[in-house]
Amino acid sequence: MKMHNERSLQPLVLAVASALLSMGAQAQNLAELYDSARAFDAAYQSAKLQYDANLAKAEQARAGILPTAGLSAGASLTGFHNSNPVTDRSFSTQNATLTATQPLYRPANQAAYQQGLRQADLAKAQLDVAEQDLIVRTSQGYFDVLAAQDTLAFVRAQKAAVAEQLAFAKRNFEVGTSTITDTREAQARYDLVIAQEISAENDLRVKKLALDTLVGKTGAEPKSLLIPVNLPVVTPQDVNAWVLQSEAVHPSIRQAQGNLAIADLEITRAEAGNKPTLDATASYNMQRNPSGTASSLPTSFRTSASTIGLTFNMPLFTGFAAQNRIKETLSLKDKAQSDLEGARRTVALSTRTAFFGVQSGQGQVKALEAAELSSQSSLDANKLGYQVGVRINIDVLNSQSQLFQTKRDLAQARYNVLLGGLRLRQANGTLTPADLQTVNSLLAR
Repeated sequence: MKMHNERSLQPLVLAVASALLSMGAQAQNLAELYDSARAFDAAYQSAKLQYDANLAKAEQARAGILPTAGLSAGASLTGFHNSNPVTDRSFSTQNATLTATQPLYRPANQAAYQQGLRQADLAKAQLDVAEQDLIVRTSQGYFDVLAAQDTLAFVRAQKAAVAEQLAFAKRNFEVGTSTITDTREAQARYDLVIAQEISAENDLRVKKLALDTLVGKTGAEPKSLLIPVNLPVVTPQDVNAWVLQSEAVHPSIRQAQGNLAIADLEITRAEAGNKPTLDATASYNMQRNPSGTASSLPTSFRTSASTIGLTFNMPLFTGFAAQNRIKETLSLKDKAQSDLEGARRTVALSTRTAFFGVQSGQGQVKALEAAELSSQSSLDANKLGYQVGVRINIDVLNSQSQLFQTKRDLAQARYNVLLGGLRLRQANGTLTPADLQTVNSLLAR
């Protein structure tokens, strides 16, 4: 009996080993594929370029509080005719003016500058969202390929086991120890497994194509998960600690906080519509007449003038535009406050959902590990019962199907726990590329 059990496990061992060897020596871990995706993924590159553009746009607001300077120059030629005494001549004029202005008191410009600083913070939060999304998408594609590889390996192992059971049923029928029903049941199960193998092969092909498209590599091969594996425990184990942490770091909350600050500064800009402005001005003008002028001798001369002063502007009546603008900005600030509260609630819900999802997944892994042992024991018992005539062939086939289904579910549950841990950190806003190293430590070297 022991030899028979060892022989029955050989197809599974060979199939799994074949699947692992097919991954080749050039397999990549999750962090390596993420680096490739970061340099190739169109969505992330678009977010990165938008981030650069937003920084440049935010910096434009600084111009409102910095001095401005301009230079203008011109030249003209004038023809002059006088009838008494008769005079015909022409003269040219060349001039250049340099002007400079420094805002001294412009509250609207100062508020716009502060808004620019907030816009830079918003741009960073938006880039963080794109980065975290790429981490999760890469991890999802990575585990999808591993799960599809496992499914194909288990289906092929099941096919080998069913083929062995079919041959066993045929031999028993030939010697008269079983009925044709056993053979037909085994043949039907074998045909079903063939169809499952074709589906699994296509699913693996599609999952690999999706991963290749994401990371920009042809034939990307993820490293497999080490078995047995000690899945990381969620730390801290208090869901409220995860929610509290999200308040300070989650990109969505940071964006909502930034929008609220910008809306508050927009009120300051609107109120500035009723306030005066004060600028310091300076100019320097130089004019040159190489041939004189109409009222001077035709000799060359040059004049220059410089001025410095203050420009004061006080709005007296704006047609109620400023007052209505203030009303608008007050409503927009209330909206931003409501959006912030909504973001906090959404993040808290997502964090709690992800946290309990990981805990549930860890419980499923433990249950499936126990179910795997039970299913193997059930298969061994049914095989023994079939040999001594107290079980029929369909019992053995059903036990085989249950065992391989449990193995597939267990493998998928492990991947879901690892992916769920990353999604939990994404949900509370703490996910970084460094978190991928935890997954890498669980992969084959």
